[in-house]
Amino acid sequence: MENNKSIVWPQGILISLIALCGSLSIGLIMPINQSTSEINTKHNIENTDDTEVKTGTQKRLNQFKVAMLASWQQQAKLKGISYIIPPRFQGAIINQAKLSPNDKVIALTFDDGPWPGYTAQVLNILRENNIKATFFVVGQNLKNYPNLGKQIVAEGHVIGNHTWHHWYHFFNPQAAAFEIDNTSELISQITGAKTTLFRPPGGMLHNGLASYAKSKKYTVVMWSADSLDYNRPTTSILTSRVLKQSKPGGIVLMHDGGGNRSQTVAALPQIISKLRQQGYRFVTIPELLELQDKNYKLIANMKK
Repeated sequence: MENNKSIVWPQGILISLIALCGSLSIGLIMPINQSTSEINTKHNIENTDDTEVKTGTQKRLNQFKVAMLASWQQQAKLKGISYIIPPRFQGAIINQAKLSPNDKVIALTFDDGPWPGYTAQVLNILRENNIKATFFVVGQNLKNYPNLGKQIVAEGHVIGNHTWHHWYHFFNPQAAAFEIDNTSELISQITGAKTTLFRPPGGMLHNGLASYAKSKKYTVVMWSADSLDYNRPTTSILTSRVLKQSKPGGIVLMHDGGGNRSQTVAALPQIISKLRQQGYRFVTIPELLELQDKNYKLIANMKK
């Protein structure tokens, strides 16, 4: 029957059908490939634009960071957070600045803080008299009273390193590194200040601490006027002792921590008032060293 007959296609018709199908397939494929190429080209252009935008943005961010850093450094220096010690004093020991008798400047320094009660009182007196001083802090005290450390720097005073424990025995290089490096690191973490000033406890220069500090280019700051306030003398004796030893370029040693410093707090306003009556003005240790450095350079230029 006809329904059971196989349909036999002539060879020419089959070839024509195959060719037609191939053309249709190519036609369908070509637009897709073309569209993909256009998308890739557009994507590459967009990537180029994005790269240029990102590069420009990054450049502007870098410029902004540089400007902000310069501004911060300027403000930090004004507040005592950042300072430059002249090279001649880096790794050196100083007791006072060598200035002419007419340069009536003097530096007040305070050791062993920060300490509850007394540090804040000292800061109040200095603020009332518009004076900036230098505080040599003990690491473990700074750890216990960080807000006082922050206040010292926030009010424009200079902060220095006075070891971690305030011990007097001999230190090998490793122990000295612990005492000094940990204290400086904590000062930086809490206050943001980077210090290169060091004062050895008790003024001891031969127990390993000063040697290590000098090897790290710290300026080892001693003193020319010792109040001996740790002996808790009367206010009048303490005041008289400081005034008697004071001289142009001098460094005065007092304490805001380590014990009862009520006599120091009571004597400080009198010391400030009487020194001002003698024509003195007050500077920080970095300022004092800058003055001596300028004096050296002036003398050197005069000899040429």
